[in-house]
Amino acid sequence: MNPQDTGSRVVHPLARALRREPRQLVRLGLWSVVEAAPAFLIGQAVARAIEDGFAAAAPMIGLAWLAALGVAWLAGAVAARQVVLAVASVAEPFRDDLLTRVVEGALRTGTGRDSAAVARAGLQVELARDAFAAVVTTVRGFAFTVVSVVLGLLTLAPETLLLVMPPFLAGLCLFLASLPALARRQRAYLVADERLAEAMTEMAGGLRDIEACGLRDSVAARLERRVGAQAAAARGLARVSAVRTAALAAGGWLPVVLVLAGTPWLMERGVGAGVIVGTLAYVTQSLAPALGGLVQGLGVSGVRLAVSLGRILAMAPPPALAPPLIRPAATEIRLDAVTFAYGPHSAPVVAGLDLVVPEGDHLAIVGPSGAGKSTLASLISGLLRPGKGEVLVGGVPADRLDPAARVLIPQEAYVFRGTLRENLLYHARTDAAPTDAAPTDAAPTDAAPTDAVPTDAVPTDAALAAAVAAVGADRLVDELGGYDAPVEPGALSAGQRQLIALARAYLAPAAVVILDEATCHLDPAAEAVAEAAFARRGGTLIVIAHRLTSALRARRILLMDGTRITLGTHEELVRTSPLYADLAGHWHPEPVS
Repeated sequence: MNPQDTGSRVVHPLARALRREPRQLVRLGLWSVVEAAPAFLIGQAVARAIEDGFAAAAPMIGLAWLAALGVAWLAGAVAARQVVLAVASVAEPFRDDLLTRVVEGALRTGTGRDSAAVARAGLQVELARDAFAAVVTTVRGFAFTVVSVVLGLLTLAPETLLLVMPPFLAGLCLFLASLPALARRQRAYLVADERLAEAMTEMAGGLRDIEACGLRDSVAARLERRVGAQAAAARGLARVSAVRTAALAAGGWLPVVLVLAGTPWLMERGVGAGVIVGTLAYVTQSLAPALGGLVQGLGVSGVRLAVSLGRILAMAPPPALAPPLIRPAATEIRLDAVTFAYGPHSAPVVAGLDLVVPEGDHLAIVGPSGAGKSTLASLISGLLRPGKGEVLVGGVPADRLDPAARVLIPQEAYVFRGTLRENLLYHARTDAAPTDAAPTDAAPTDAAPTDAVPTDAVPTDAALAAAVAAVGADRLVDELGGYDAPVEPGALSAGQRQLIALARAYLAPAAVVILDEATCHLDPAAEAVAEAAFARRGGTLIVIAHRLTSALRARRILLMDGTRITLGTHEELVRTSPLYADLAGHWHPEPVS
């Protein structure tokens, strides 16, 4: 990618962040005017205090001017606090956008499994946020200060602009011209530093193997090359950074020399000593510090922002235009010659699988550990795509299925911080009208379920209580303190988290429910209650069985043994499958009270 493309990709999120809150920008500008008041007033106050006050034997006038300058400084201090708050209101949404992009990119590209990579990306986001806030603060302060000084010099003595502004602009241009090279060197330094850190981490994790294989010298040589590359990058960065010192000297201190050297020329034009001192105050107290802040801010924070943002955009590219998600009218599940492997050179976990799960079916999937049961659940839910064949739900490819059409509960149930009500209604539409329709507690039968799948409407408290009672979570609700009680996930047991996830799935409008050992932390009695509730709920139910009792409650059983698949009822599999007969023969049912 060429530098122009990279620059445009970096500028776009910055411009969007600045355009997002125009009212905050107006607020920032108004407070900046107040903050810049001392920069405008300092030269005038010093010049008038000397010439109209102390030099004219009128000390009260001189003190009045200095008091006015003090009041301006106090107002500027108050404005500075408001500026920080206004900048934060712009920077925090910028951080949220970047963090959202990083997380979505990690989930989309699969790097989410690498927690270290995600952590590094998160660190880059924090660096970008801090740098963005610093750049906005610095550039804004510089612009308002320069305008204030120019206006002050124009009203004080326009001739002084000829001595102050040319060297100032020269120093500014010199610094701006060095920024691209500075960004390149900063990026090279960060890359070298990260490669050294990765090499050190790899070496530390394999010290015993390195010693056992006699690889100490080769590993040390590789680390030495990494250290040398980092040192060379640091020296290159230091050389370019020296330009900042030259720019600051030219733009910040050369005007002082020119004003002092040009004093006779100014006095010939009627400029008094007080005005010259006021001009020096403008340069030394406002202009030079503003340029120093810009040099430091853009030279460090600006370059860091460009580098960090570029790396974030590279790690989390924008998603390709995805086809629209579809919510099918029917929910028949069909797998046609589905093959899936976790790598191009890996043996297939599922090979040539043909399977039809009719709408409203109750299917249990059993098999030894590692047989591919969870993989099949992920294929049906659309989390994985088959290498060959296709998985259709109601005629729609599973990966294009609207998430509202199906719900998957894995073995490790997820509960987030918030109230219990928020956890239970996570899948419910909050913009729909409430409904009092609640499932009944009719006894399970072998006939088609009579209860309707929950609709998109938000359940009322009565419907919520009925659903919670159906899956056996009502006692847990009482223990936690009701639906509006805060939930701390770390304080819950694995079984309690599973009960919350089961109630959440029960309330979801999904017509397909997949329980991937979602009751493994419950006792057999609680598991039986939860599975019976889902069987009465309606829709299609697929259970990855943790206990054989789950298979006995299902209408059909799918036995997985590697790539060998057998489908039938419990009685049929006991007669035809030695593996299933062996599983049933070694199964000792736990007492259910």
